[in-house]
Order: sequence, then structure tokens, then C-alpha cells
Amino acid sequence: MQQPIMTDERFLSKPSEPATTDDLHVAVDLADTLAAHADSCVGMAANMIGVGKRIIVFSDETTGRNTVMFNPRIVERSGEYETEEGCLSLTGMRPTVRYERITVTCQTRRFREVTATFDGFTAQIIQHEIDHCNGILI
Repeated sequence: MQQPIMTDERFLSKPSEPATTDDLHVAVDLADTLAAHADSCVGMAANMIGVGKRIIVFSDETTGRNTVMFNPRIVERSGEYETEEGCLSLTGMRPTVRYERITVTCQTRRFREVTATFDGFTAQIIQHEIDHCNGILI
């Protein structure tokens, strides 16, 4: 179910707790909310809908599908660059440092651990959403 967007910076700046199987419904709400904002948003973290759990969903430009990750963490990164990003939860564009290529370890909807490498814009989206999970506002 589509949820309202959280804009309270105090809440958004708190690191999220690990997700568990009890949080599967949050992923559904997160995906529904991203779909409702597809014209202006390419990724979301659970705290953006008011849930302090480490869950993200993003549009993968390689597959053309939305992908959900539980408890994602970046384990490798390369190709540092500077950019500006906007966010549905925050106003304006903000400068940040990103990496062209990242390797992420996360859990699937069945809570199986997987590791995958991403590059380009998809990598940038994932980094932004993991920042949300870590309570980092850009």
C-alpha cells in the first residue's frame, strides 16, 4: 500500500535497525510507494515511509525492474566522483561523493544472502538509499 513520504529530518537522520522476516510487508509498501512516485523517484529506503528498517527498493536500469534489498551493505567501491542529488524526502539538490562501481551484500525476500556488483546510475541510486539506512542526509 502506498505510504506518505517522511520529511522529518530528525527521524531520517537516525540509523535504521536491521530488517527481519517480520518486515516483509514493509517492502511491499515501499515498492508500492516507489511505483506511485515513478515519475520523480528511482529509489527509496524504508525510513522515507516512516519505518526505521534497513530495506531499500530501486529501479535497476540494467533489468528495467524494481529490486528490493534487505540489510544492504557496500563491501567494495571504486571510481570516486562528485555529483548532486535530489531526494523525495528533502528539498533541493545537494552535493555528494559517489562511486562508479559498488559491490553490495544484502538479503533477498527469502532472507538468503547474496552479493552483486552494480555500476553507473544504478550504483548511484543504491548508494543514496544505503545512506538513508545509515541516517546520512545528503
